[in-house]
Amino acid sequence: MAPDLPSSLLPADIWLSIVGIGEDGLAGLGERARQAIARAEFVFGGARHLELAKAAITGEARPWPQPFDSEMKSVTALRGRKVCVLASGDPFFFGVGVTLARQVPASEFIAYPAPSAFSLAASRLGWALQDIETVSLHGRSLDLIRPLLHPGRRVLALTSDEHGPATIAKLLAENGFGESRITVLEALGREREKISRVKASSFDLVGLDPLNLIAIEVQAQLQARILPLGFGLPDDLFEHDGQITKREIRAVTLSALAPRRGELLWDVGAGAGSIGIEWMLAHPSMRAIAIEHHQERVARIRRNAASFGVPGLQVVEGKAPGALSGLPTPDVIFIGGGGSKDGVLEAAITALPAGGRLVANAVTLEMERVLLDAQVRLGGKLIRLSIDRAEPVGPMTGWRAAMPVTQWAWVKA
Repeated sequence: MAPDLPSSLLPADIWLSIVGIGEDGLAGLGERARQAIARAEFVFGGARHLELAKAAITGEARPWPQPFDSEMKSVTALRGRKVCVLASGDPFFFGVGVTLARQVPASEFIAYPAPSAFSLAASRLGWALQDIETVSLHGRSLDLIRPLLHPGRRVLALTSDEHGPATIAKLLAENGFGESRITVLEALGREREKISRVKASSFDLVGLDPLNLIAIEVQAQLQARILPLGFGLPDDLFEHDGQITKREIRAVTLSALAPRRGELLWDVGAGAGSIGIEWMLAHPSMRAIAIEHHQERVARIRRNAASFGVPGLQVVEGKAPGALSGLPTPDVIFIGGGGSKDGVLEAAITALPAGGRLVANAVTLEMERVLLDAQVRLGGKLIRLSIDRAEPVGPMTGWRAAMPVTQWAWVKA
């Protein structure tokens, strides 16, 4: 065995090692990672990981508790002892290292990553990892793949089990992507590694290894449900009862909301949920809470969120301003066009932190008056939006005006 690491490389404050391990087990680890496992008094990991590292473990092997403890109490309770946590591949790419780092400062641990499943798959396929989309569907909604389905794109998706590839193939076929080529990569790094190829519409692979990842070469038919980038998705992509911020107004509204990565939006009076959904589609880090008091619309928002691939949209059933109490502090608030004079705007203004942004639309004279008064008191920008659409007039075509929208945009000082 190689000599232990110099003490200068292991500061006294470091008590936790995080070791990424592949399906080739100890053979794929560097000497430092093997030493970290051997020196540990306690080694945590899934049953599979503990088996892969069994020959190097000299301390107490501890399988993860069920259900999984996202606060990592069993690990943090041993702070100051020599602890090692085993993870799949790269612990900081959709891995347990991310969970641990929320509880343990980086100055207290050292990590030894191995190639991720995505890196292994890209190397088998000869794909440039920086040019493709990657998504982990392990223990997460399969709907997350929907925004990535653009013609000609390549997607790598990590699944939860042996049923994942067939379920994803079904989703593709049902949404107009049946001609897409799927490559299933099983047990990457093990002797039983296997690679199979099939079209989504004719997926017939059975007996798959639970450890698998699929590669998709996206091909779209004419009727495919493609979610374009940018703001103002077609209204008919949404399920709605007419209570929806229309496409053109929505595009201007989202421009005024000015999404920034990682921000939280309150969509007050969410209707079909279109504003919150497009907000979240802007970037995977975006968060939104849709507040809606109509029970049918609440259910509809949840269905729309799933069909647009943003199942993380939080829906609060209740009427503002009461329903706003206790919600996480927003960065941005949108108040829909129906609006109300019942203290909603004032509650939103109070909830915003300094620097927070608010956009409110009005289609009624009553709500417009509320916005005009707010602009006089607080400043901000007022615009009026008018949209005319060409529609049939008997055997011919004419312009039909939609209800004008008054919009107030304001930043809290």
